[in-house]
Amino acid sequence: MNTKNIEARNGRAAMVISLDFELYWGMRHLPSVNSYVRNLIGARIAIPAILELFREYGIHATWATVGFLFFERTSQLLKIAPTRRPLYKNTKLDPYSDLPPESEHETSDSIFFAPSLIRMIAKTTNQEIATHSFSHYYSFEDGADIESFRADLHSAQRAARLSNFEVTSLVFPKNQERRDFLEVCAEAGILAYRSNSSSWLYRPVADAKETEVRRLGRLLDNYVPLSGDNCYDWPTVDTGLPVRIPASRSLRPYSSLLGFLEPLRLARIKRGLTVAAKKAQLYHLWWHPHNFGCDLAQNCKALKQILDHYRMLQRTYGMESLNMAEVAGRCLGQGSLRRGRTSVRV
Repeated sequence: MNTKNIEARNGRAAMVISLDFELYWGMRHLPSVNSYVRNLIGARIAIPAILELFREYGIHATWATVGFLFFERTSQLLKIAPTRRPLYKNTKLDPYSDLPPESEHETSDSIFFAPSLIRMIAKTTNQEIATHSFSHYYSFEDGADIESFRADLHSAQRAARLSNFEVTSLVFPKNQERRDFLEVCAEAGILAYRSNSSSWLYRPVADAKETEVRRLGRLLDNYVPLSGDNCYDWPTVDTGLPVRIPASRSLRPYSSLLGFLEPLRLARIKRGLTVAAKKAQLYHLWWHPHNFGCDLAQNCKALKQILDHYRMLQRTYGMESLNMAEVAGRCLGQGSLRRGRTSVRV
C-alpha cells in the first residue's frame, strides 16, 4: 500500500458528502423542467431539513453552488458575469438567453436566486461553500473552450467573494470533468474537485453522446453492484492540484414506483460505506438538494438510515465525516505536492 496514502489518511476511513446546489440553472435546458418546478421550489424546504440532519449527526459536507444563486436580481448577476462566454452549438444550453426579468428576486418560492439559503448553509457548522461554476458551465458541449471556462470560474469566485466566501473546491456541472480544464482550476486556487466513478457507466460525455444503455445501467447500479463498491484510497500527495476526490454513489431520490426496491438501494450504499470503513478508504456520496424537493419525509428517512449506519461505523472503525476541502487539506498537509511542472512544499 502506498505509504503516502497512509500518511494522508492517518489510518482512518472517511465519508465524504457533496451536494450540487443549482436549482433552475441545472434543469432549465431539459424538456421536463416545467414538470420539475415543484422539486425546485421544494428544495427551499429540503435544505433546512438536510442541514438539521447534518447537525444531528455531525456531518461535514460540501455544497457546490452555481454562481447565479448568490444574487438577488439579474442586474447584480450581470455586473459579475464574464464577457467571454461559451458559444454553445446547442443554444438551449445558454443560460444568459433566458435570465429572469429584473422584477424577479429571491422569495420563498424562488428557483433562480438563493442568497439566503447560501447563508443558512454557511452558518451551519462544518459546511463548505464550493463552486459548481458560475453559469452551470457545460464542459463537454460543442462551444465550450478553455478561455470561457477560465472566465466563468473567475466570475464564480468573484460572486462568492462578494458574499465573503473563498471557494477552493469544485464540482463540474453534469459531472463533465475535463482534464485540460484542471490546470485552469489549479491556477485559480481550486484545491479539490469531485471526479467521476471509475466505471464506464459514469465516464463523462456530452449529452448527445449519452446512450440508453448507460442510463439504464446507472439506474440498475443503484440497486445491484454493477460498478462495484466504488471505495477509493486516499489521494496521494504527489499527483498535483487540484486533488481528485472520486464520487462513489449518487443518492438517488425516493421513487414510489420503485419503493419496493428501497431496501436494495440503501443496502448498496451501506455496503460501500462498510467496505470503506474496513479498508480505511473514502466513500463519496453526492446528490442535488432539489432531489429531496418532493417526498421529503421519505428522502430524509433514507438519509437518516445511511447516517445511522455511518454512526455505527464511526464507533466501530473510527470513520470520519469530511467535506472536500478537509480531504484536500488532509492530503496537502503531507510532504511535497507537484503543481504543474514545479514542486512545492506544503
